[in-house]
Amino acid sequence: MKGQYLPASTLTGLLGAWADGTGPAYRVLAERLRLLIADGRIMPSSRLPSERELTEALGVSRTTVASAYRELRDGGYLISRRGSGSVTALPGRLEPELGRHHAPTFDTEAHYDFTAAAPAAIPGISAAVAAATPDLPAHLATPGYHPQGLPELREEVAAVYAERGLPTSPGQIIITAGALAATSIAIRAMTQIGDRVLTESPTHPNSVDAIRHSGCRLVAAPMGPTGWDLPLLEATIRQTAPRAAWMVVDFQNPTGWLMSAADRQRLAIAFARTRTTAIIDETLFGLSLDGQEMPPPFASYHPEGVITVGSASKLFWGGLRIGWMRVPEALVAQVLDARASLDLGAPVLEQLVVARLLRQRAALLPERRVTLARERDALAEAVSAELPSWRFRLPGGGLSLWCELPEPVGSSLVGVAQRNGVLLVAGSRFSPDGGLESFIRLPYTLPPDALRDGVRRLAASYASLTTGSPVRRTAAMIA
Repeated sequence: MKGQYLPASTLTGLLGAWADGTGPAYRVLAERLRLLIADGRIMPSSRLPSERELTEALGVSRTTVASAYRELRDGGYLISRRGSGSVTALPGRLEPELGRHHAPTFDTEAHYDFTAAAPAAIPGISAAVAAATPDLPAHLATPGYHPQGLPELREEVAAVYAERGLPTSPGQIIITAGALAATSIAIRAMTQIGDRVLTESPTHPNSVDAIRHSGCRLVAAPMGPTGWDLPLLEATIRQTAPRAAWMVVDFQNPTGWLMSAADRQRLAIAFARTRTTAIIDETLFGLSLDGQEMPPPFASYHPEGVITVGSASKLFWGGLRIGWMRVPEALVAQVLDARASLDLGAPVLEQLVVARLLRQRAALLPERRVTLARERDALAEAVSAELPSWRFRLPGGGLSLWCELPEPVGSSLVGVAQRNGVLLVAGSRFSPDGGLESFIRLPYTLPPDALRDGVRRLAASYASLTTGSPVRRTAAMIA
């Protein structure tokens, strides 16, 4: 909760059974607070309770709290100024050795790549391209620019929402060059420079970058160990009145949580009260891996205040670069005006291909889900066997495990693992404001044998980092 006051009651809940730790009480309290800040549960620039308030809430001595705050100040995790109280900070952010993306000349083929939560193409792509190609000549006599998208694809996307219980007309659909482009267009349409935009922490970093590049101010609400903290979200919305919110509610990236129908309704009411436009990313809704019933689309609870983002990338293949928006009818013209300064439409042939794939979704997607479930289970078994100290929750869908390490060494592990053939992204990359150094995202988008070998290399890298001994590069690692 960046830049906001953290009440003593809320902080006490975050601390949990901190007093069960060993050592002096002030040091145990300081260490627990440091981990909460480093892991993003307490956002940077949050104002902590006064020493007196926290003393009363915890039932400890004033000396214990004062000494804990002093330890945090000495470590760079707390800044205290007269009249401003004590504000959380991060002493410095370690950037992963790979940076934000691969360098153009970086050889990823010799590595197990755990950086992209995107599967390979679904079987049937080539056949769909071949079948769509004869339809292309009918479009060659036109300029080829379709700012709203081809009518046939918009009809298929609208049918998907109707199938999920959300009546939608093709006129509400805008086809884009992927979900990230849709997010950028929606943010541009609904905000102005300096407006606040709410998002979760952790969350998808490229979308956060797009929001920042629009000139908006991010308000990040940390997720809890059981998913979204609805009271915290409601309080944040009430206090900051964000102009827009960007959230992932279906198998959230990277945590894998699925927001319940009741929480969707509750959050939609909070957005409606502050007239916040919700931009909801549902690109993973089709990747339910355990056969569970999916909640209704978020827009069902606030039809006039929600822009829904979707994509063919996770369902079929990222190389198609086709996404879309479902937009309230009253906002379609505004969104199209905003798009005009970014691009003039998505590729025609790819739209024809995706229209065919969507028509065949009932036959194609079950195999996709079976494959991903097999890969998820293989990765989970490998992590449990090779890295038993890492904690994770098996997600019911999506594309990745969100793993918590016993110590905040995520960024350091990225560099060590890279030298031993494994490409990672540190958890800190998924935090809009820093922290999350005790987390690593592991996508399950490789074949099971590759996942198992990749985890073995990762375990060796982690062992060398935590024990201080060099990794012994075996023949299997070099292969």
